[in-house]
Amino acid sequence: MPSISRKNDIALKGEITIAPDKSISHRALIFSALAHGKSKITNLLEGEDVLKTAAALRLMGVEIKKLDSHFEVNGVGVAGLSEPSDVLDMGNSGTAARLLAGLVTPYDFTSFFTGDASLRKRPMARVLEPVKQFGAKVISRKNGLMPFAIIGTKDALPIEYKMRVASAQVKSCILLASLATRGTTVIFEPEKCRDHSEIMMRHLGLKILQENEGNGSKISYSGLQEFDAKDFNIPNDISSAAFFIVAALLIKDSKIKLKNVGINPLRTGILTSLIEMGGKISFENEREIGGEKVADILVEHSELKAIEVPAERATSMIDEYPIFAIAAANAKGITKMNGLAELKVKESNRLLMIAQNLEICGVELKMGDDVLEVVGGIKQQKNPVKLATAMDHRIAMSFLIMGLTMEGGVEIDDTSMIQTSFPNFEKIFADFGIIFSQ
Repeated sequence: MPSISRKNDIALKGEITIAPDKSISHRALIFSALAHGKSKITNLLEGEDVLKTAAALRLMGVEIKKLDSHFEVNGVGVAGLSEPSDVLDMGNSGTAARLLAGLVTPYDFTSFFTGDASLRKRPMARVLEPVKQFGAKVISRKNGLMPFAIIGTKDALPIEYKMRVASAQVKSCILLASLATRGTTVIFEPEKCRDHSEIMMRHLGLKILQENEGNGSKISYSGLQEFDAKDFNIPNDISSAAFFIVAALLIKDSKIKLKNVGINPLRTGILTSLIEMGGKISFENEREIGGEKVADILVEHSELKAIEVPAERATSMIDEYPIFAIAAANAKGITKMNGLAELKVKESNRLLMIAQNLEICGVELKMGDDVLEVVGGIKQQKNPVKLATAMDHRIAMSFLIMGLTMEGGVEIDDTSMIQTSFPNFEKIFADFGIIFSQ
Protein backbone atom coordinates (compact mmCIF):
# COMPACT_ATOMS: atom_id res chain seq x y z
CA MET A 1 0.00 0.00 0.00
CA PRO A 2 1.46 3.42 -0.92
CA SER A 3 1.76 5.53 2.22
CA ILE A 4 2.83 8.99 3.40
CA SER A 5 3.10 10.72 6.76
CA ARG A 6 3.90 14.16 8.14
CA LYS A 7 7.56 15.20 8.19
CA ASN A 8 7.95 18.44 10.14
CA ASP A 9 11.23 19.44 8.51
CA ILE A 10 10.10 19.34 4.88
CA ALA A 11 8.55 22.34 3.12
CA LEU A 12 7.72 22.97 -0.52
CA LYS A 13 9.97 25.72 -1.88
CA GLY A 14 10.75 26.74 -5.44
CA GLU A 15 9.23 26.50 -8.92
CA ILE A 16 6.97 23.67 -10.03
CA THR A 17 5.89 22.74 -13.55
CA ILE A 18 2.82 20.56 -13.20
CA ALA A 19 0.95 18.35 -15.64
CA PRO A 20 -0.53 19.82 -18.85
CA ASP A 21 -4.27 20.48 -18.91
CA LYS A 22 -6.22 17.26 -19.46
CA SER A 23 -9.45 18.87 -20.73
CA ILE A 24 -7.63 20.97 -23.31
CA SER A 25 -5.36 18.08 -24.35
CA HIS A 26 -8.35 15.88 -25.25
CA ARG A 27 -9.91 18.68 -27.29
CA ALA A 28 -6.69 19.69 -29.06
CA LEU A 29 -6.34 16.15 -30.40
CA ILE A 30 -9.97 15.95 -31.52
CA PHE A 31 -10.13 19.33 -33.26
CA SER A 32 -6.72 18.78 -34.87
CA ALA A 33 -8.05 15.47 -36.24
CA LEU A 34 -10.91 17.31 -37.99
CA ALA A 35 -8.80 20.16 -39.41
CA HIS A 36 -7.25 20.37 -42.87
CA GLY A 37 -3.49 20.03 -42.62
CA LYS A 38 -0.98 19.20 -39.89
CA SER A 39 -1.23 20.52 -36.36
CA LYS A 40 1.65 20.66 -33.90
CA ILE A 41 0.57 20.14 -30.28
CA THR A 42 3.15 21.16 -27.69
CA ASN A 43 2.90 20.18 -24.01
CA LEU A 44 0.18 17.57 -24.58
CA LEU A 45 -0.64 15.63 -21.42
CA GLU A 46 0.75 12.13 -21.90
CA GLY A 47 -1.46 10.56 -19.26
CA GLU A 48 -3.46 7.42 -19.98
CA ASP A 49 -6.76 9.31 -20.39
CA VAL A 50 -5.49 11.52 -23.22
CA LEU A 51 -3.59 8.69 -24.89
CA LYS A 52 -6.90 6.77 -25.07
CA THR A 53 -8.34 9.65 -27.12
CA ALA A 54 -5.30 9.57 -29.43
CA ALA A 55 -5.62 5.80 -29.85
CA ALA A 56 -9.33 6.08 -30.69
CA LEU A 57 -8.68 8.76 -33.32
CA ARG A 58 -5.98 6.57 -34.90
CA LEU A 59 -8.55 3.77 -35.18
CA MET A 60 -10.71 6.23 -37.14
CA GLY A 61 -7.98 6.91 -39.69
CA VAL A 62 -6.21 9.91 -38.16
CA GLU A 63 -2.41 9.93 -38.28
CA ILE A 64 -0.96 11.04 -34.94
CA LYS A 65 2.81 10.97 -34.35
CA LYS A 66 4.79 11.62 -31.21
CA LEU A 67 7.95 13.55 -32.12
CA ASP A 68 10.79 14.77 -29.89
CA SER A 69 9.17 17.99 -28.66
CA HIS A 70 5.54 17.72 -29.71
CA PHE A 71 2.74 15.63 -31.20
CA GLU A 72 1.84 16.00 -34.89
CA VAL A 73 -1.73 15.37 -36.05
CA ASN A 74 -2.56 15.06 -39.74
CA GLY A 75 -6.20 16.18 -39.93
CA VAL A 76 -8.77 14.48 -42.16
CA GLY A 77 -11.36 17.28 -42.36
CA VAL A 78 -14.76 17.63 -40.74
CA ALA A 79 -16.31 14.70 -42.65
CA GLY A 80 -13.17 12.63 -43.03
CA LEU A 81 -13.29 10.09 -40.20
CA SER A 82 -13.59 6.40 -41.09
CA GLU A 83 -15.27 3.56 -39.23
CA PRO A 84 -13.17 2.48 -36.24
CA SER A 85 -11.19 -0.65 -37.05
CA ASP A 86 -11.51 -1.95 -33.49
CA VAL A 87 -13.40 -1.36 -30.24
CA LEU A 88 -12.75 2.10 -28.76
CA ASP A 89 -11.32 1.38 -25.32
CA MET A 90 -11.66 4.50 -23.17
CA GLY A 91 -9.82 3.05 -20.17
CA ASN A 92 -10.74 5.18 -17.14
CA SER A 93 -11.53 8.33 -19.13
CA GLY A 94 -15.08 9.59 -18.87
CA THR A 95 -14.04 12.69 -20.82
CA ALA A 96 -12.79 10.64 -23.77
CA ALA A 97 -15.94 8.49 -23.76
CA ARG A 98 -18.39 11.39 -23.62
CA LEU A 99 -16.62 13.60 -26.15
CA LEU A 100 -15.99 10.82 -28.68
CA ALA A 101 -19.60 9.64 -28.37
CA GLY A 102 -20.61 13.00 -29.80
CA LEU A 103 -17.84 13.01 -32.39
CA VAL A 104 -18.96 9.76 -34.08
CA THR A 105 -22.70 10.58 -34.02
CA PRO A 106 -23.06 12.21 -37.48
CA TYR A 107 -21.03 9.53 -39.31
CA ASP A 108 -22.56 6.64 -41.24
CA PHE A 109 -20.70 3.95 -39.34
CA THR A 110 -20.86 1.99 -36.08
CA SER A 111 -18.55 2.57 -33.11
CA PHE A 112 -18.20 0.26 -30.13
CA PHE A 113 -17.14 1.80 -26.79
CA THR A 114 -15.85 0.15 -23.64
CA GLY A 115 -13.71 1.07 -20.64
CA ASP A 116 -12.17 -0.28 -17.47
CA ALA A 117 -14.15 -1.69 -14.54
CA SER A 118 -14.62 1.79 -13.05
CA LEU A 119 -15.78 3.46 -16.26
CA ARG A 120 -18.22 0.62 -17.01
CA LYS A 121 -20.04 1.58 -13.81
CA ARG A 122 -20.34 5.26 -14.67
CA PRO A 123 -23.56 6.69 -16.16
CA MET A 124 -23.44 7.68 -19.82
CA ALA A 125 -27.16 8.32 -20.38
CA ARG A 126 -26.72 12.09 -20.20
CA VAL A 127 -24.62 12.08 -23.40
CA LEU A 128 -26.44 9.23 -25.13
CA GLU A 129 -29.73 11.17 -24.90
CA PRO A 130 -28.61 14.03 -27.23
CA VAL A 131 -26.73 11.53 -29.43
CA LYS A 132 -30.07 9.83 -30.13
CA GLN A 133 -31.77 13.16 -30.78
CA PHE A 134 -29.30 13.82 -33.61
CA GLY A 135 -30.63 10.62 -35.22
CA ALA A 136 -28.02 8.07 -34.18
CA LYS A 137 -29.00 4.73 -32.67
CA VAL A 138 -27.55 3.55 -29.38
CA ILE A 139 -27.30 0.03 -27.98
CA SER A 140 -26.15 -0.07 -24.38
CA ARG A 141 -26.49 -1.85 -21.09
CA LYS A 142 -29.22 -0.74 -18.72
CA ASN A 143 -29.08 2.97 -17.77
CA GLY A 144 -26.71 3.71 -20.63
CA LEU A 145 -23.79 1.85 -19.10
CA MET A 146 -20.79 0.67 -21.10
CA PRO A 147 -20.11 -1.22 -23.23
CA PHE A 148 -22.30 0.57 -25.78
CA ALA A 149 -22.48 0.96 -29.54
CA ILE A 150 -23.36 4.09 -31.47
CA ILE A 151 -24.75 3.52 -34.96
CA GLY A 152 -24.17 6.91 -36.54
CA THR A 153 -26.37 8.63 -39.05
CA LYS A 154 -25.39 10.16 -42.39
CA ASP A 155 -28.44 12.44 -42.17
CA ALA A 156 -27.92 13.92 -38.71
CA LEU A 157 -30.49 16.53 -37.72
CA PRO A 158 -29.52 19.67 -35.76
CA ILE A 159 -31.06 19.80 -32.30
CA GLU A 160 -32.07 22.27 -29.62
CA TYR A 161 -30.98 20.89 -26.29
CA LYS A 162 -31.65 22.20 -22.80
CA MET A 163 -29.16 20.75 -20.34
CA ARG A 164 -30.76 19.94 -17.00
CA VAL A 165 -27.38 20.15 -15.25
CA ALA A 166 -24.47 22.29 -16.38
CA SER A 167 -21.89 19.86 -17.77
CA ALA A 168 -18.94 20.74 -20.00
CA GLN A 169 -18.73 17.13 -21.18
CA VAL A 170 -22.37 17.03 -22.32
CA LYS A 171 -22.00 20.45 -23.96
CA SER A 172 -18.83 19.38 -25.78
CA CYS A 173 -20.42 16.10 -26.84
CA ILE A 174 -23.22 18.06 -28.54
CA LEU A 175 -20.83 20.59 -30.10
CA LEU A 176 -18.67 17.80 -31.55
CA ALA A 177 -21.77 16.10 -32.99
CA SER A 178 -22.83 19.42 -34.53
CA LEU A 179 -19.53 19.87 -36.43
CA ALA A 180 -20.58 17.46 -39.22
CA THR A 181 -24.33 18.13 -38.96
CA ARG A 182 -26.02 20.38 -41.51
CA GLY A 183 -28.04 23.19 -39.89
CA THR A 184 -27.84 25.07 -36.61
CA THR A 185 -27.61 23.25 -33.30
CA VAL A 186 -28.57 25.21 -30.17
CA ILE A 187 -27.55 24.40 -26.59
CA PHE A 188 -28.99 26.00 -23.47
CA GLU A 189 -26.77 25.64 -20.39
CA PRO A 190 -28.45 26.52 -17.05
CA GLU A 191 -25.15 27.76 -15.61
CA LYS A 192 -21.95 28.61 -17.41
CA CYS A 193 -19.51 25.72 -17.24
CA ARG A 194 -15.99 25.29 -18.60
CA ASP A 195 -15.79 26.51 -22.17
CA HIS A 196 -12.56 25.03 -23.56
CA SER A 197 -14.37 23.67 -26.64
CA GLU A 198 -15.86 27.05 -27.52
CA ILE A 199 -12.53 28.82 -26.99
CA MET A 200 -10.79 26.30 -29.22
CA MET A 201 -13.45 26.61 -31.92
CA ARG A 202 -13.05 30.38 -31.98
CA HIS A 203 -9.25 30.00 -32.07
CA LEU A 204 -9.69 27.84 -35.18
CA GLY A 205 -11.86 30.49 -36.84
CA LEU A 206 -15.21 28.72 -36.44
CA LYS A 207 -18.30 30.88 -36.02
CA ILE A 208 -19.97 29.95 -32.75
CA LEU A 209 -22.49 32.29 -31.14
CA GLN A 210 -23.03 32.68 -27.42
CA GLU A 211 -25.70 34.78 -25.70
CA ASN A 212 -26.17 35.22 -21.96
CA GLU A 213 -29.42 33.82 -20.58
CA GLY A 214 -29.86 34.28 -16.84
CA ASN A 215 -27.00 32.50 -15.07
CA GLY A 216 -26.32 30.42 -18.16
CA SER A 217 -26.11 30.91 -21.88
CA LYS A 218 -27.49 29.98 -25.29
CA ILE A 219 -24.86 28.57 -27.68
CA SER A 220 -25.52 28.23 -31.42
CA TYR A 221 -23.38 26.53 -34.05
CA SER A 222 -24.03 25.87 -37.76
CA GLY A 223 -22.32 22.66 -38.85
CA LEU A 224 -20.09 21.70 -41.79
CA GLN A 225 -17.74 24.67 -41.36
CA GLU A 226 -14.34 23.54 -42.63
CA PHE A 227 -11.19 24.82 -40.91
CA ASP A 228 -7.43 24.73 -41.34
CA ALA A 229 -4.98 23.25 -38.88
CA LYS A 230 -3.44 25.44 -36.20
CA ASP A 231 -0.75 24.70 -33.65
CA PHE A 232 -1.60 24.31 -29.96
CA ASN A 233 0.49 24.97 -26.86
CA ILE A 234 -1.35 23.39 -23.94
CA PRO A 235 -1.27 25.33 -20.63
CA ASN A 236 -0.73 23.44 -17.39
CA ASP A 237 -3.73 22.09 -15.52
CA ILE A 238 -5.38 24.12 -12.74
CA SER A 239 -6.89 20.87 -11.41
CA SER A 240 -3.41 19.35 -11.07
CA ALA A 241 -2.04 22.60 -9.66
CA ALA A 242 -4.68 22.49 -6.92
CA PHE A 243 -2.96 19.58 -5.16
CA PHE A 244 0.29 21.51 -4.81
CA ILE A 245 -1.48 24.77 -3.97
CA VAL A 246 -3.25 23.12 -1.05
CA ALA A 247 -0.08 21.26 0.01
CA ALA A 248 1.88 24.54 0.07
CA LEU A 249 -0.87 26.31 2.03
CA LEU A 250 -0.86 23.56 4.66
CA ILE A 251 2.84 22.74 5.05
CA LYS A 252 4.72 25.21 7.21
CA ASP A 253 7.34 27.47 5.54
CA SER A 254 6.26 26.47 2.02
CA LYS A 255 6.51 28.99 -0.80
CA ILE A 256 6.11 27.90 -4.42
CA LYS A 257 5.56 29.21 -7.94
CA LEU A 258 3.48 27.13 -10.34
CA LYS A 259 4.44 27.95 -13.92
CA ASN A 260 2.21 28.40 -16.96
CA VAL A 261 -1.13 27.41 -15.36
CA GLY A 262 -4.45 27.89 -17.13
CA ILE A 263 -6.68 30.30 -15.20
CA ASN A 264 -9.84 30.10 -17.29
CA PRO A 265 -12.42 32.02 -15.18
CA LEU A 266 -14.78 29.03 -15.37
CA ARG A 267 -12.11 26.81 -13.75
CA THR A 268 -10.81 28.98 -10.91
CA GLY A 269 -13.45 28.46 -8.23
CA ILE A 270 -10.86 26.56 -6.18
CA LEU A 271 -8.59 29.63 -6.14
CA THR A 272 -11.45 31.95 -5.20
CA SER A 273 -12.42 29.67 -2.32
CA LEU A 274 -8.89 29.20 -0.99
CA ILE A 275 -8.24 32.97 -1.11
CA GLU A 276 -11.48 33.53 0.81
CA MET A 277 -10.12 31.10 3.42
CA GLY A 278 -7.07 33.32 3.86
CA GLY A 279 -4.77 31.53 1.46
CA LYS A 280 -1.83 33.63 0.23
CA ILE A 281 -2.25 33.13 -3.52
CA SER A 282 -1.29 35.64 -6.21
CA PHE A 283 -0.68 35.75 -9.96
CA GLU A 284 2.07 37.08 -12.20
CA ASN A 285 2.88 37.01 -15.90
CA GLU A 286 -0.81 36.85 -16.89
CA ARG A 287 -1.29 36.30 -20.63
CA GLU A 288 -3.34 34.45 -23.27
CA ILE A 289 -2.32 31.35 -25.23
CA GLY A 290 -4.68 30.18 -27.95
CA GLY A 291 -7.50 32.13 -26.34
CA GLU A 292 -6.93 30.57 -22.90
CA LYS A 293 -5.89 32.74 -19.95
CA VAL A 294 -2.62 31.63 -18.38
CA ALA A 295 -0.49 32.83 -15.44
CA ASP A 296 2.18 31.82 -12.96
CA ILE A 297 0.66 31.22 -9.52
CA LEU A 298 2.48 32.14 -6.30
CA VAL A 299 1.49 30.32 -3.08
CA GLU A 300 2.70 30.65 0.53
CA HIS A 301 1.90 28.72 3.69
CA SER A 302 -1.20 30.23 5.31
CA GLU A 303 -3.47 29.77 8.30
CA LEU A 304 -6.83 28.89 6.78
CA LYS A 305 -10.26 29.74 8.17
CA ALA A 306 -13.59 28.12 7.31
CA ILE A 307 -15.96 29.54 4.70
CA GLU A 308 -19.26 28.64 3.05
CA VAL A 309 -18.90 27.81 -0.65
CA PRO A 310 -22.04 28.78 -2.61
CA ALA A 311 -23.76 26.25 -4.86
CA GLU A 312 -23.27 28.43 -7.94
CA ARG A 313 -19.49 28.03 -7.61
CA ALA A 314 -19.68 24.24 -7.95
CA THR A 315 -19.33 24.16 -11.74
CA SER A 316 -16.06 26.12 -11.58
CA MET A 317 -14.40 23.79 -9.05
CA ILE A 318 -16.24 20.48 -9.43
CA ASP A 319 -13.04 18.44 -9.91
CA GLU A 320 -11.27 20.19 -7.06
CA TYR A 321 -13.67 19.39 -4.20
CA PRO A 322 -11.64 16.35 -3.04
CA ILE A 323 -8.51 18.45 -2.47
CA PHE A 324 -10.54 21.43 -1.24
CA ALA A 325 -12.04 19.14 1.42
CA ILE A 326 -8.49 18.46 2.65
CA ALA A 327 -7.97 22.23 3.03
CA ALA A 328 -11.28 22.44 4.91
CA ALA A 329 -10.22 19.64 7.27
CA ASN A 330 -7.14 21.68 8.17
CA ALA A 331 -8.92 25.06 8.48
CA LYS A 332 -10.27 26.70 11.61
CA GLY A 333 -14.06 26.43 11.88
CA ILE A 334 -16.78 24.64 9.91
CA THR A 335 -16.57 24.81 6.11
CA LYS A 336 -19.83 24.20 4.25
CA MET A 337 -19.84 23.19 0.58
CA ASN A 338 -23.11 23.44 -1.36
CA GLY A 339 -24.30 22.13 -4.72
CA LEU A 340 -22.25 18.91 -4.73
CA ALA A 341 -24.72 16.50 -6.39
CA GLU A 342 -22.54 16.24 -9.52
CA LEU A 343 -19.78 14.66 -7.42
CA LYS A 344 -21.82 11.48 -7.22
CA VAL A 345 -21.30 10.69 -10.94
CA LYS A 346 -17.57 11.24 -11.22
CA GLU A 347 -14.91 8.48 -11.35
CA SER A 348 -16.45 7.37 -8.08
CA ASN A 349 -19.21 8.71 -5.88
CA ARG A 350 -16.75 11.40 -4.82
CA LEU A 351 -19.07 12.96 -2.26
CA LEU A 352 -19.30 9.65 -0.41
CA MET A 353 -15.58 8.83 -0.82
CA ILE A 354 -14.52 12.26 0.51
CA ALA A 355 -16.82 11.91 3.54
CA GLN A 356 -15.87 8.33 4.37
CA ASN A 357 -12.13 8.91 4.11
CA LEU A 358 -12.21 12.16 6.10
CA GLU A 359 -14.05 10.40 8.92
CA ILE A 360 -11.46 7.60 8.94
CA CYS A 361 -8.79 10.31 9.21
CA GLY A 362 -10.45 11.68 12.36
CA VAL A 363 -12.44 14.58 10.89
CA GLU A 364 -15.98 15.42 11.98
CA LEU A 365 -18.46 16.18 9.22
CA LYS A 366 -22.07 16.13 8.04
CA MET A 367 -23.03 14.93 4.56
CA GLY A 368 -26.31 15.57 2.74
CA ASP A 369 -27.51 14.85 -0.80
CA ASP A 370 -25.58 17.81 -2.22
CA VAL A 371 -23.96 19.35 0.87
CA LEU A 372 -20.86 18.63 2.90
CA GLU A 373 -19.95 20.35 6.18
CA VAL A 374 -16.41 19.73 7.41
CA VAL A 375 -15.30 20.60 10.94
CA GLY A 376 -11.70 21.79 10.81
CA GLY A 377 -9.24 19.94 13.02
CA ILE A 378 -7.94 16.37 12.74
CA LYS A 379 -8.02 13.96 15.67
CA GLN A 380 -4.45 12.77 15.16
CA GLN A 381 -3.74 9.04 15.27
CA LYS A 382 -0.40 7.37 16.00
CA ASN A 383 -0.72 4.70 13.32
CA PRO A 384 -1.37 5.12 9.59
CA VAL A 385 -5.05 5.10 8.60
CA LYS A 386 -6.03 2.84 5.72
CA LEU A 387 -8.04 4.51 2.98
CA ALA A 388 -9.88 3.28 -0.12
CA THR A 389 -9.94 5.19 -3.42
CA ALA A 390 -12.58 3.34 -5.52
CA MET A 391 -10.09 3.61 -8.43
CA ASP A 392 -10.47 7.42 -8.39
CA HIS A 393 -7.27 9.34 -9.16
CA ARG A 394 -8.38 12.58 -7.49
CA ILE A 395 -9.37 10.80 -4.29
CA ALA A 396 -5.97 9.08 -4.24
CA MET A 397 -3.97 12.29 -4.77
CA SER A 398 -6.07 14.33 -2.33
CA PHE A 399 -5.64 11.87 0.53
CA LEU A 400 -1.92 11.52 -0.12
CA ILE A 401 -1.83 15.29 0.56
CA MET A 402 -3.95 14.65 3.66
CA GLY A 403 -1.28 12.25 4.87
CA LEU A 404 1.23 15.10 4.94
CA THR A 405 -0.86 16.76 7.68
CA MET A 406 -1.24 13.64 9.84
CA GLU A 407 1.09 12.34 12.54
CA GLY A 408 0.53 8.67 11.68
CA GLY A 409 0.02 9.32 7.99
CA VAL A 410 -2.18 7.38 5.58
CA GLU A 411 -2.02 4.18 3.57
CA ILE A 412 -3.81 4.29 0.21
CA ASP A 413 -5.14 1.06 -1.30
CA ASP A 414 -4.17 1.94 -4.87
CA THR A 415 -2.44 4.85 -6.61
CA SER A 416 -1.88 3.29 -10.04
CA MET A 417 -4.77 5.27 -11.56
CA ILE A 418 -2.91 8.57 -10.92
CA GLN A 419 -1.20 7.82 -14.24
CA THR A 420 -4.46 8.69 -16.00
CA SER A 421 -4.16 12.41 -15.28
CA PHE A 422 -0.88 13.26 -13.56
CA PRO A 423 1.99 10.89 -14.46
CA ASN A 424 4.70 12.88 -12.62
CA PHE A 425 2.70 13.61 -9.43
CA GLU A 426 4.93 11.56 -7.14
CA LYS A 427 8.14 12.71 -8.84
CA ILE A 428 7.41 16.38 -8.11
CA PHE A 429 7.01 15.60 -4.42
CA ALA A 430 10.17 13.47 -4.53
CA ASP A 431 12.06 16.53 -5.85
CA PHE A 432 11.16 18.24 -2.53
CA GLY A 433 12.27 15.20 -0.54
CA ILE A 434 8.75 13.90 0.09
CA ILE A 435 8.60 10.20 -0.80
CA PHE A 436 5.43 8.13 -1.08
CA SER A 437 6.63 4.74 0.16
CA GLN A 438 5.34 1.58 -1.49
